[in-house]
Amino acid sequence: MATYEELVGKTYFIRTFGCQMNLHDSERVAGLLDSCGCQVVTSIDDADIVVFMTCCVRENADTRLYGQASAVVSAAPAPSGKRVLAIGGCIAQRDGERLREHVPSVDVVFGTSALADLPSLLVEAFEGTSRMPHVCIEETGRGFSTDLPTHRATTYHAWVPIMSGCNNFCTYCIVPYVRGRERSRTMESVVGECELLVAQGTREICLLGQNVNSYGRDNYGAPRFDELLRAVGETGIERLRFTSSNPKDLTDSVVAAMAETPAVMPHLHLAVQSGSTRILKAMNRSYTREEYLDLVRRLRAAMPHMALSTDIIVGFPGETEEDFLDTLSLVEEVAFSSAYTFIYSRREGTPAARMVDTTPHEVIQGRFERLADLVAQLAYRANQVDVNALVEVLVEGSSKRDERVMVGHSRKNQTVHFALPDGMQGEELIGRMVDVRVERARTWYLQGAVEGEPR
Repeated sequence: MATYEELVGKTYFIRTFGCQMNLHDSERVAGLLDSCGCQVVTSIDDADIVVFMTCCVRENADTRLYGQASAVVSAAPAPSGKRVLAIGGCIAQRDGERLREHVPSVDVVFGTSALADLPSLLVEAFEGTSRMPHVCIEETGRGFSTDLPTHRATTYHAWVPIMSGCNNFCTYCIVPYVRGRERSRTMESVVGECELLVAQGTREICLLGQNVNSYGRDNYGAPRFDELLRAVGETGIERLRFTSSNPKDLTDSVVAAMAETPAVMPHLHLAVQSGSTRILKAMNRSYTREEYLDLVRRLRAAMPHMALSTDIIVGFPGETEEDFLDTLSLVEEVAFSSAYTFIYSRREGTPAARMVDTTPHEVIQGRFERLADLVAQLAYRANQVDVNALVEVLVEGSSKRDERVMVGHSRKNQTVHFALPDGMQGEELIGRMVDVRVERARTWYLQGAVEGEPR
């Protein structure tokens, strides 16, 4: 059993790239370091331990990591006299010891299933003199990261993973190769964690998984996400969200559970990736354009005021102008409230990386800009619906531009700005609910004034 006296009093800084799963893993890493006697700081210059939690879904994630790592080398001397750079997450899992080729300064490399090994790896790095990185990317058999201590970013919101890995193998996606196959937590452990969070004052929970709709298939022989939604909804949580949701597995029973569980928010992120059935097949998405649109109709029949957001890839190998026009028409028909739009990024090790595409970059860039313009128009239009409405907002903090302007999110996941009521300090409102009368609706946020008392 490793001892961690070497870590007591060390300071640490964590920077997180990528998805919500990485955010959750970062909270567990922080909890581990806290339990070893370390202290969090807010800058690299003040840190003895620098941890980067990485993402490899898109190429620019690698570039960002390499740039950030070079900043560590040029930082002020570590308070303890020695600084250790640790890299975790998906890039670490993918590259392992080869990461040193791009980041010569790395001391520790730990994979997506090796969070629990980080303290011992750090001790080895502080005690050793070799410049070779200390690496652990193998499955340790220690269960889910949820079994580890946590240092949550907020008290009012919590990420709760219900499963890890993915079995879908979309042709463009690296996730199944770095996160592994699907593994579901037991329903008892998920509900138990949510009950504890509610008792501690958490007001909003987001259930996490690469494909939450297939939750339980490995443990129970069939998906049980509908049952899990209802069970978590009965814990007393006020707001319940979940991500990510693959359309091919979003069943009528899940739609019914969403509509019948009051805590489930009227917002769903439902990645479509393309509006062309031909391209969806090439992506191995396992649904057609028509099936996606039918699912949207069923969702809105069950929850008429639901806001939908999505992910869309432009320039997938072989995409024609006709395919792209199919995407534009689908986006307009669904009327998404927001969308994350990306130009296709080739990832080594995926089937799509072997596909040849001769479409000029300027054509793909032009399509991306046309899509972005349409998404912005639809977002603006969607927000106009709430002008003069009273919306419930969970307050998250003050605006970076004006500390007297507070920011939070509505039940439909809209960003909402409002002036701090007279006689109140901003800190008093963080984590509380307020009702905001919407006065103006912009493309990406709402503005208004508080009515009534915070709660």
